[in-house]
Amino acid sequence: MVIPLAPAVIDRELPSEEAFDLLALTRDLVRGELLPQVNAAESAGAFPRAVFTTLGEAGLLSLPYPHRYGGGEQPAVVYLQVVEELARAWLGVAMGVSVHVLSCHGLVNYGTDEQKDRWLPDLLGGRLLGAYCLSEPQGGSDPGAMLTSAVRDGDTYVINGEKAWITHGPVADFYLLMARTGEPGPRGISSFLVPGGTPGIEAGINERKMGVRSSVTSSVRFENVRIDADRRLGAEGKGFAIAMSALDSGRLGIAACAVGLAQAALDVAAEYARTRRAFGSLISDFQGVSFLLADAASKIASARQLYLYAARRKDVGKSFSTEAAMAKLIATDMAMAVTTDMVQVLGGAGYVEDYPVERYMREAKLLQIVEGTNQIQRLVIARSLNRITREARNRATGETS
Repeated sequence: MVIPLAPAVIDRELPSEEAFDLLALTRDLVRGELLPQVNAAESAGAFPRAVFTTLGEAGLLSLPYPHRYGGGEQPAVVYLQVVEELARAWLGVAMGVSVHVLSCHGLVNYGTDEQKDRWLPDLLGGRLLGAYCLSEPQGGSDPGAMLTSAVRDGDTYVINGEKAWITHGPVADFYLLMARTGEPGPRGISSFLVPGGTPGIEAGINERKMGVRSSVTSSVRFENVRIDADRRLGAEGKGFAIAMSALDSGRLGIAACAVGLAQAALDVAAEYARTRRAFGSLISDFQGVSFLLADAASKIASARQLYLYAARRKDVGKSFSTEAAMAKLIATDMAMAVTTDMVQVLGGAGYVEDYPVERYMREAKLLQIVEGTNQIQRLVIARSLNRITREARNRATGETS
């Protein structure tokens, strides 16, 4: 089994010396902890909990969140480049970091000061791992149709229902859970921080996935799960807004993962093309191969700039929901195309497990599905365009929406 080459250093624009040091630390962890383990873990479908403990101790599970609670207080443009570096070595780990950060979003952004002081230090300290519970077996891309319920009973809520496709489902220490507390539709959904191990929580068997096998994914059932009422985040009925806000940031994490995965595939294919000879020449000298590599490099650079553009909007407090959908759409479609082409560069060698590009191609497919399928991203973008057009027309005519 060939271990992929350590990722080449990308020339990055970082806002501080601290950010440069953080990327250097990430690369050291990639070389020392991730690359030596990834092939065996993916082949065995083994969840690398010890790796997440190491990342947590290094502060990489809490980078975007405040120092006050144990976070790194790094801007999105830095955090996402860390995620990209991790994805170049091990997509399952990078996605796990993104999911954990997503799972902390509700408490950080919608919790009371008392809730944050009580729970955030543990969530951000690297000892605990989170899961995000939104999708349901019958709902898929329609979370407004969710059936999981949370019924108020005095000073507690009683939760019943089932969530599907939950990353870290069997191993999570806490869940950011969306459940119905009121009327049908999005306005009846509330958000809760549920401790793992609470009686009545049961994870299903691990899904047998095409790729990213080291990342455990399962259904999670909640049967008469009783939690204190103070574990609700925000007011009743605000859960859908909390979920969508978290997904905006999560989509940028997936975009960064996609860029890192595609870069890893290009790294392997370019090195192979510089050493493989055919018809008396290096195959990198053949136009058919060199153009595939050139196109891949261009697409990767473009997708990287798109997710960084969305991140900069987030960092300065501008709306970024549409831009996050664009970044997720473009970056993940790019990753699917690039990994497929890089398999082609290696030819027969690309189709066997001696090289990791066949795994990269299998893994890329998942990125087009998670955090909202790419069809949903197109819907989000189209609705934004319609809204902008309608608002422009109203301004021109003096009408109101």
